[in-house]
Amino acid sequence: MTDVRSDNLCVPTIDLSSGNETEIIDFIAKACSEFGFFQVIGHGISLDLIQTYREQFKLYFNLPYEMKLSWKRHESNARGYFDDELTKQKRDWKQCLDFGIPQSRDWNTPDDDPMNLCLDGWNQLPSVDLLPDFRSTVTQYFDACVELSDRIAILMAKGLGQDQDSRLLQALREEHSSYLRTNFYPPCTTTDEDGIKPLGISPHQDAGFLTVLLQDEDCHSLQVWKDDQWITVHPEPGSFTINTGDMAQVWSNGRYKAPLHRVLSHETDERFSAPFFYNPPYRTMVEPLSLGGEEDEPTHYHSVLWGYFRAVRFAGDLTNLGVEIQVDDFRLGGGEEEEGRPESHHLAKQRTFATIADFSSPFSVEKYRDLLVSDST
Repeated sequence: MTDVRSDNLCVPTIDLSSGNETEIIDFIAKACSEFGFFQVIGHGISLDLIQTYREQFKLYFNLPYEMKLSWKRHESNARGYFDDELTKQKRDWKQCLDFGIPQSRDWNTPDDDPMNLCLDGWNQLPSVDLLPDFRSTVTQYFDACVELSDRIAILMAKGLGQDQDSRLLQALREEHSSYLRTNFYPPCTTTDEDGIKPLGISPHQDAGFLTVLLQDEDCHSLQVWKDDQWITVHPEPGSFTINTGDMAQVWSNGRYKAPLHRVLSHETDERFSAPFFYNPPYRTMVEPLSLGGEEDEPTHYHSVLWGYFRAVRFAGDLTNLGVEIQVDDFRLGGGEEEEGRPESHHLAKQRTFATIADFSSPFSVEKYRDLLVSDST
């Protein structure tokens, strides 16, 4: 196990192959509780697979722009190519490809087969004729990230004194709704009317359970907010950067933190990254654990329906409707709430969503527009 810099503001690094599970569990629990970010080496994913994956996604982004636009995601499909994502209503400086686990759980089923449709939509990947090794590489890499994520989730659970077969971890293992994003950040020389350069991604927290991030090792643009300052994450060679998401924060009753982070743009250098988002099944109600250890420890969050949280976050990323959802919308208010403080409108909306949503059909912004834009119930 290593903490690769003496500066205590640096993102810590853990060797998963060190053999001392108790030490690894304590390290991860501390990192998730205090920082929300850590790096892993000795993770078991082949460096050859990682390199092949890098080569393949660079081939993808070198395809003609009009061709990539033919696979563009839209209001009824969250998966595909895009270059117009909004983060908290600010356009990011990036191009992306999103693809995820199909409903059939079978990578060999054609992308647009009805058996593959899910709330996130369906995959739009280049044909074998166009990029012969792309599909086989990215699906193999995806499956490797699933295995690593399950391993880290188990260690996170043990850090809270929980069994590795707890209900949420079992649901993640059997029916996760994860997706893999590949980001391309081109050089940025533009500025807004105030002379400010746009960010690659504006400050945000990841929505799901945890994120496994592959970073460029020679262009460091990811920053995490810690101790009232932005700290740049410097990836170790061969490492993955891990961060906890909103669902882990709810599940841990606030013990694990979903950290605020952002991505800088760069005037001259291009950058690639690949976050894998390990997400619960759409139908899962993510509930705070009863952790014990402290007498009468209060519950800090309402339960969150992951399918609703994910759908509204996607609508906010895609549209200019002003849609916003954050984990704090589900935070309990304690005494204030008991005295009559109104609950977040999202609680009522997710109850409605649970009764009308078809989780095996693609989410449609237009279909759910009234639910998205209205604060009334």
